[in-house]
Amino acid sequence: MKRFVWRLQKVLDIKSKEEQFKQMELFRVTETLAQKQSELLVRQQTLRELMKKLSQDRSPGRLETQEFFLKTVRTNDQIIEGLKKEIHDLEAARKEKTAEVLAAKRFREGLEKLRDEAKEQFFREQEKLEQKEMDDRASVAFARVGSVGR
Repeated sequence: MKRFVWRLQKVLDIKSKEEQFKQMELFRVTETLAQKQSELLVRQQTLRELMKKLSQDRSPGRLETQEFFLKTVRTNDQIIEGLKKEIHDLEAARKEKTAEVLAAKRFREGLEKLRDEAKEQFFREQEKLEQKEMDDRASVAFARVGSVGR
């Protein structure tokens, strides 16, 4: 019996590797996004804690601390805005990468379905050929038995 060989197997292999690569890219983007979100939350929480401490501080050095805090707030606000922009960009990139992964997955699944159908067709044809061969052998054997009996 012949072995099943599918002409598009190399394409399927390439598409499978491409899908894995796109999944790794998506993972990296998602990981970076999580880091940036975490950094943003830490900065915001730190600012809240500092403001709370300043509001509760009644010492004479409070004004100097408050002045220093106000000078650094602008810088922190700029950093926070930059982080928000990066997060927004990373979320857009994640959506794009997710769409790419889904498209690659659909393409790969389509190729796998085609391969399975081709494999089933191949086995059906092989069964027909085997059945025909067995029928031919039976006919020849019957013809020999019939001619020997005369």
